[in-house]
Amino acid sequence: MSNILLKNTKIVNEGKVYPADLLIKNQRIEKIASSITKREGNTREINCNHNYLIPGMIDDQVHFRDPGLTHKASLETDSQAALAGGITSFMDMPNTIPNVLTQEILEEKYNHAKDKAWGNFSFYMGTSNENSEEVLKTNPKNVCGVKIFMGSSTGNMLVDNKKTLNHIFKNCETLIATHCEDEATILRNSAQFRSKYDLQVPSPIAGGVDLAKLHPQIRSEEACFLSSQLAVSIAKEHGTRLHVLHLTTEKEIQHFVEGAVENKNITGEVCVHHLWFDENDYGKLGNKIKCNPAIKKETDKLALRKAVLATKLDVIATDHAPHLLKEKNENYWNSPAGLPLVQAALPTLFELVEQGVFSIEKIVEMTSHNVAKAYKIKNRGFIREGMFADLALIDHLWQD
Repeated sequence: MSNILLKNTKIVNEGKVYPADLLIKNQRIEKIASSITKREGNTREINCNHNYLIPGMIDDQVHFRDPGLTHKASLETDSQAALAGGITSFMDMPNTIPNVLTQEILEEKYNHAKDKAWGNFSFYMGTSNENSEEVLKTNPKNVCGVKIFMGSSTGNMLVDNKKTLNHIFKNCETLIATHCEDEATILRNSAQFRSKYDLQVPSPIAGGVDLAKLHPQIRSEEACFLSSQLAVSIAKEHGTRLHVLHLTTEKEIQHFVEGAVENKNITGEVCVHHLWFDENDYGKLGNKIKCNPAIKKETDKLALRKAVLATKLDVIATDHAPHLLKEKNENYWNSPAGLPLVQAALPTLFELVEQGVFSIEKIVEMTSHNVAKAYKIKNRGFIREGMFADLALIDHLWQD
């Protein structure tokens, strides 16, 4: 591979924005300087026209549907979309088919991805109420983490047995990432609304109510709070390295403290769509923004933004979960949860920069620096000499 010289960039890294040239050699950042002259004949020079150069986003939560659900998307198509959107590394969830509940299936998934996935990748080990001993075999050196669905999910992956949770939290040597929604609360809310609205109506409209608007009431604030409170309390009891995924409510923020991510044993993630949408958007978009946990109130959205700025939340991710449009157009009760996000995540965050919600330095911190620190990823997530050149060049109209 030839060397690459990036001329006239505007580097965004570790809280600073500054003009520089950058030389890439053997896939790593060889040199950063105010001016670098091309010397070697096999060096490709690119004039970056003073566009922003950022470390590629490290997405710690995607559902790439491969293997088993490739009619929706595949490792190849989704990882290409991720790269197009500036995501250079991703961590894929275990609720593919078969569910990743054994070390053998986990290894098969890695082997399956070697010739299909673009960019850098890692996979989570999955959990159920029955496979705790298999989970504890997971090697923290080559797996990003263990995923626990503390709310209903695809396949046999709900973990609601407190004895199992305590056993895993106490003995797991790697990071535990949790989906926190209390299943009993969701089932109770769902039964209440199912009895109220006629299920025989073929459209998403029943009894004059657009049912998608009920989603944040069914998968409610209470369901999220009870579950995240349980996860945090068990983690504190056992000293577990816990990462709570896709937080959606103002109430849950109290579980987290301000400070640098590297000094925390319990960290929190927020997803792009929960920073962008709120319940007012269901009227226009309906099931298209149906996701778990649900998009909730505007006050929740604003509180999540504030928590990002206050360093109470540590990571911004996508929870990319694509479905066919015809599936999303089903009746609310049958429409699957999830949004396709990897190609739109960074552009959406840059729109929030344009609106004055975040600085571009904060976006880079939350999508690259902090993820590398939280997951102890070596040589990625920063623009430093000697590190891998996982980079994204941003051509955006709002830059100076």
